[in-house]
Amino acid sequence: MPGADPHISGRLLAVGDIHGQAELLAKLLKQVDLQPADVAVFLGDYIDRGPDSPGVIDQLLELQDRFPQTVFLKGNHEAMLLDYLAGRETLLYLLNGGATTLAGYHRDNRIHIPPRHLEFFHSLRLWYETDGFIFVHAGLRPGLSPEQQNHQDLLWIREDFLESDFDWGKTVVFGHTPLKSPAFSEHRIGLDTGAGHGRALTCCEVRNRRCWSVNG
Repeated sequence: MPGADPHISGRLLAVGDIHGQAELLAKLLKQVDLQPADVAVFLGDYIDRGPDSPGVIDQLLELQDRFPQTVFLKGNHEAMLLDYLAGRETLLYLLNGGATTLAGYHRDNRIHIPPRHLEFFHSLRLWYETDGFIFVHAGLRPGLSPEQQNHQDLLWIREDFLESDFDWGKTVVFGHTPLKSPAFSEHRIGLDTGAGHGRALTCCEVRNRRCWSVNG
């Protein structure tokens, strides 16, 4: 099959931006029914805006324990949280939905993020590459390989990526830009279907482009 990755014997799955929608994530994972041979790539933005960001991270850590081959990418919202915790760009984070996440971690009049959640945030990857696919949160700057990309672009880029027809020689699977439905073109798959805005959360088997979605 075109773009096949022979070392992955099961499905090659990608999950779009979750944004604190723990209930939607639980429903989606039940539909997809992840198996030991599958590789699932989560595209980042697990937190903020939705009602239960800590609950999302708990589910992802449980998945990591059950399926250690699962890949978790960093989104711009995880980057903003880490900046906030380090005392940088605090207003930017609060203006982008961070207050709901901080409220979820509020205990005894202070913000308490469990050590394993912090370890998870710090461990997130910026991209993941297979024989046929490049997975990234926001996109890639045209003309540059993943290794050459600026971290800011990997997490935040929009128009320069979306409006380019540059071909990286592989299909780029991305989130970050909210869409009404999954977007497919010859060399792109966009999977942020607006869970952070009350719409759907989507998973896609990227090799045959079958999708599962649950609506908010």
